[in-house]
Amino acid sequence: MFRRKRRSLDCGRRFKIAADVTSTVMRYRPLPAKARQGRPFVGSAGRLFDRALQEAGIDRAYVYVTNAVKHFKFEERGKRRIHKKPSGAESKACRPWLEAELTAIHPRILVCLGATAAQSVFGTEYRVTKERGQFVKHPWAPQATSTVHLSAILRAPDEQRHIEYRRFVEDLEKVRAANESGRGARR
Repeated sequence: MFRRKRRSLDCGRRFKIAADVTSTVMRYRPLPAKARQGRPFVGSAGRLFDRALQEAGIDRAYVYVTNAVKHFKFEERGKRRIHKKPSGAESKACRPWLEAELTAIHPRILVCLGATAAQSVFGTEYRVTKERGQFVKHPWAPQATSTVHLSAILRAPDEQRHIEYRRFVEDLEKVRAANESGRGARR
């Protein structure tokens, strides 16, 4: 199904990134646990992501996950850290690094998780709620699409959470189908 071709990228930190050239999934910023472990999606969102990929028939070993914004921003509220959306200037400052990263790995399909990642790739007028699951050509990948961020699924009320999770899996199934049909062919 997915051809495996890996490259190693020095990300400028204490670790190397094993980059897969089949599919790239972007989220908007690292969280403290992810920064310490050196990879995104290691908590509850990561477990949900792994399950969704499996249900969609995509092996995570063939998926490169990165962050559109390379830093974590928060506001202290007592003992809690409330995540803050990065400003347009912060997203813009990270864009050259992101572009270089994606240019180096040559993904077939680029998938943006959430509005911040999608807007950093497609522009500030882009709306995930209107355009999720639709494929477009992009300079960084032959096919690009977006879907919701996993944190939105986790925060949804119970009855809505199941609906949103199912829609997320359906979006990932479209990614798998695009790859299999050749719409996500190498550029």
